[in-house]
Amino acid sequence: MVHNSSQILLLAVAVAAFMGGSQGANILGLFPSLSPSHLILQMSAAKVLAESGHNVTVVTVLKPVVNHKNIKVIQVPLTKEESQQMSDTIGAMTKNDNSNMAVSLIRMMGQMDFMFQKNAETLMDERVKDLYLNKDNRFDLVLSGFFMNDFQLGFAKKVNAPVIVLATMPPNQMVNPLIGNPLEIAYAGSNDVEQGKGATFTQRLGSYITSSAFGIFTYLSERRNRNLYKEVFGNDPTMPEYSEMLKNTSLVFFASHAASEGPIRPNVPAAIEIGGIQIKDQPDPLPQNIADFLGNGTDGAILLTLGSNVQGSHIKPDTVVKMFNVLSKLKQRVIWKWEDLEKTPGKSDNILFSKWLPQDDILAHKNIKMFINHAGKGGITEAQYHGKPMLSLPVFGDQPGNAEDMVRNGFGLTLSLLTLEEQPFQEAIQEILSNPQYAQKVASFSSLYRDRPMTARESLIYWTEYVIRHHGAAHLQSPLVHMNFIAANNIDIYALFAVVLVTIILIFRALGKVIYRKITSKSKKEKLH
Repeated sequence: MVHNSSQILLLAVAVAAFMGGSQGANILGLFPSLSPSHLILQMSAAKVLAESGHNVTVVTVLKPVVNHKNIKVIQVPLTKEESQQMSDTIGAMTKNDNSNMAVSLIRMMGQMDFMFQKNAETLMDERVKDLYLNKDNRFDLVLSGFFMNDFQLGFAKKVNAPVIVLATMPPNQMVNPLIGNPLEIAYAGSNDVEQGKGATFTQRLGSYITSSAFGIFTYLSERRNRNLYKEVFGNDPTMPEYSEMLKNTSLVFFASHAASEGPIRPNVPAAIEIGGIQIKDQPDPLPQNIADFLGNGTDGAILLTLGSNVQGSHIKPDTVVKMFNVLSKLKQRVIWKWEDLEKTPGKSDNILFSKWLPQDDILAHKNIKMFINHAGKGGITEAQYHGKPMLSLPVFGDQPGNAEDMVRNGFGLTLSLLTLEEQPFQEAIQEILSNPQYAQKVASFSSLYRDRPMTARESLIYWTEYVIRHHGAAHLQSPLVHMNFIAANNIDIYALFAVVLVTIILIFRALGKVIYRKITSKSKKEKLH
């Protein structure tokens, strides 16, 4: 009896193991963005899915710094010439005033042509095309990393799988149309609306102007996407027309958490927020040199990194000197991300230069008292999560807006990297370090940011598997996806009302004339008699 029971138990365990293994889906991640910070977030999402038992294949241009044994990476790397071109492109962007995101994006459209063309070439690489040409490949889902590359969604059709867009930003005018998310620019176009108050005239005017600029950018981006869609998929007559292809998006994962970050706005069910997905539940052990450097800092430490795109060589040399002069005089220790260790800004016992930094793990360290950053969404999110006050030096894209929001929330200060001077830089650092209100406010926000019914990880897993279970999520799709601008804004109904009103006015006017003529005619007859 005992022997039989043992056999039954072993059989049950074997069946359970087999069933558990068979539930792992085949997921394809298309992450060809040339931004390392985007890839970190996207690969973090892929890693979460791999850890939950799914088989993930990733297409990328850059070498991922986040990875997992269940992730197969197909890298289509940049050539030496392309790497230099990318560096030159970023360098050119750092030399302009990019305080207005929409205007700066329009100006940078030409500069970014190379990035989008590389995205298209990656999808046309023979190793990538084999993913759908080889009939032995089967995918249950495509995760499409967003970087103004809607044409890439056509790949999901080629592998006959539903698609989820992974956006490294909150709901916005560029991504919302994919799922029919309303714009609501009157109050959701800006984060500067005070809690408990409505948007002022000035705020609404600013949102409208920014939205109009984004409209121009979106139009130019759509035109380029249409051309790239034809270039990549134009030889396949079974592929749908570009605008029809866009309607197949099941969900969008947004790297945001509106309940804490704002703005408070309506989102359709297909908008899923996974802000903080790149942040570990428990930080990994730091490299020994960094751990020792931080651990021995009795006065605390500062982390300085301007992100993965902007390198030290992109910053004006005199600006680097000014930064070093200030930082080398601090009693706090400074960890400074710097790529060329043979040519550092200088030597100082309180400064540790490093080519690469485990940013999330360092920010989790108790001795970090401040984070000097470029106001990238990922870095801001990690600092908020770990409750670290900030000094932001934004460069381009969404960074100036992120910095303004951070300052408005009381988490720190911002300065222009383009016009940075020693005294304001030193004063800003001392203000943040000496005034406890910044640390207190960001710590309070950290508690709010973490308080969710489902963690970012749980949300990602649930909704990914939801789409896989139902072979898409057409039932969640907003009718707005299938409506044009005129129908979506009731312009045809307003036009009908206008026609009816004008018709009524004309009828009354005609009746008035008839009545007037009859009255005047009768009056004339009476006078004659």
